[in-house]
Amino acid sequence: MANKRDNLARLRRKVRVRQKVQGTEARPRVCVFRSNKHIYAQVIADSEGKTLAATSTLAATDKTRKGVEAAKQIGLALAKICKEKNIRKVIFDRNGFLFHGQVKALADGAREGGLEF
Repeated sequence: MANKRDNLARLRRKVRVRQKVQGTEARPRVCVFRSNKHIYAQVIADSEGKTLAATSTLAATDKTRKGVEAAKQIGLALAKICKEKNIRKVIFDRNGFLFHGQVKALADGAREGGLEF
């Protein structure tokens, strides 16, 4: 029962945030999704409806890391991909997830890699 209630609360937070956060060509949106096993991150230009870059723990070469360590590595990998595509400034969309743990580690890794948000 609690799991259903938690997911509903996350979806409400997601809707509330998405009303205010829009990714443009100049500042695309970094969208994060966290499942029980993996974490995913995409850079999206909402004005065109295009995904500019994406990475996840599924695509990671080092699969021995888990949790917060893996999320930080995904943030660094996303920043590297964005640098190659000349994307420096982004808007962070936590997708309704609370900003701690894996989501925070991914954001810190992306900042450490050179993304500004």
